[in-house]
Amino acid sequence: MKAPPENFGDSHHEKVYIIILNWNGWLDTLACVESCCKLTWPNFRILVVDNGSTDGSEKKLRARLQNVKILQSGSNLGFSGGNNLGIRIAIESGAKYVWLLNNDAVVDPDALAALMNAMLREPSAAIAGSKIYFHDDPQRIWSAGGRWRKGGLALRMRGAFQPDQGQFDKPCAIGSVSGCSMLVRIEALTRIGLLKEEYFLYWEDIEWCARAQEAGYKVLFVPESKVWHRGSASTVDGSFLQFYYSTRNGFFFLHEYDPYLLPILVFYSILFILKSLLGGNSMPLRGFCHGLTDYLKEKTGPQTTALNMKITE
Repeated sequence: MKAPPENFGDSHHEKVYIIILNWNGWLDTLACVESCCKLTWPNFRILVVDNGSTDGSEKKLRARLQNVKILQSGSNLGFSGGNNLGIRIAIESGAKYVWLLNNDAVVDPDALAALMNAMLREPSAAIAGSKIYFHDDPQRIWSAGGRWRKGGLALRMRGAFQPDQGQFDKPCAIGSVSGCSMLVRIEALTRIGLLKEEYFLYWEDIEWCARAQEAGYKVLFVPESKVWHRGSASTVDGSFLQFYYSTRNGFFFLHEYDPYLLPILVFYSILFILKSLLGGNSMPLRGFCHGLTDYLKEKTGPQTTALNMKITE
């Protein structure tokens, strides 16, 4: 593996901290770091935040990534809490930008340069995101940005599951981008703040983008920045955990930013639950009910009952 830079490089380029959050996924993290070592942007440093892993990840990563800064959170702080820990380190170290990157993603060598160039061209932008593909189907789109727009009756990601035929090749301002690959301008954080740790998992990236736009910033989709994503390693698709956090935080988000869309979220939730029940999986229904209940109770943060439950597909 090519060693990443121990210090920031070319002083003529803005400083970027790449924050990779690891939770019981050290093999994925190694592959992610290896892809980052090939980046063409010359001024970056990698920070791996181990989010209280229980599989020996920290020890294995320290043995294999001796030139990478590794930080132990001490417990599972969720996506928002773990990344916020890394962002604070980046700010203290003088970074001008942070790139939040899922550990189960690998990146094109020009991915960071494309994001940075887009941000430098558009000083009113606070956040920029990549075109994201499925890792196991490299030409099929996972996300080309989020379609959410206040009052726009749209919640879903653009391009999901579509083969890439150039239909999303135009850079643009957009409603949201995925936290799987999200470049953030540090200067903007003085106005918009960090990720909401109350969310713990899911919707925190969309909420951050909404908050940035409320503060007058743009969110950019940068198709020249390409990332391949394996999929969630922290929850199982269709699991209690996934549907609990998606439901609870989705209601919190829409309650704050777009209450007229709450019935749309209920509609999509019911469709997904019916599909899951027809497939013999009752977990989404339980997750939805628990998530809705905790939303009504205004309960935030980690759901300890959910974390201790057996996860099944």
